[in-house]
Amino acid sequence: MTDTTPTAAEGTADALTRLEQEGEIAADYLEGLLDIADLDGDIDMDVEADRAAVSVISEGTSRDLQKLVGRDGEVLEALQELTRLAVLRETGERSRLMLDIAGFRATKREKLTALAQEAVEQVKESGEAVKLSPMTPFERKVVHDAVAAAGLSSESEGEEPQRRVVVLP
Repeated sequence: MTDTTPTAAEGTADALTRLEQEGEIAADYLEGLLDIADLDGDIDMDVEADRAAVSVISEGTSRDLQKLVGRDGEVLEALQELTRLAVLRETGERSRLMLDIAGFRATKREKLTALAQEAVEQVKESGEAVKLSPMTPFERKVVHDAVAAAGLSSESEGEEPQRRVVVLP
């Protein structure tokens, strides 16, 4: 009798293959959108933190790509949802794909990590919880991760769109 249970390595390889496939589907979808909008951009794919990550970057000025980011990333959020729907249509499975355009999310991640570090220092000095301003789910995730990496805990409170992170002592 043979054992057909996949090993941990096979499971990891299958997950990686699935995430790479999500990235390929997303890249094809985004290339089509860039062509329709007559915008230039290169697409970079990766797998980060168990999710497909796709970035649209420009070698020259990224002014044109800023149109796809929108005010405070609103257009980027919408494009991410549309891209996730394109992946769902092709695979039949919901995607947690993360989209970045013109480095918007990368820059935002750096700023949020610095904000989290400031809050951690404030909590360590005062011994009291610190409430941050309302944030999007992406922003809250970045802050929660940075706080955990600094050895403290945090929680989200409130209702959208006023949901915020509270850094705990």
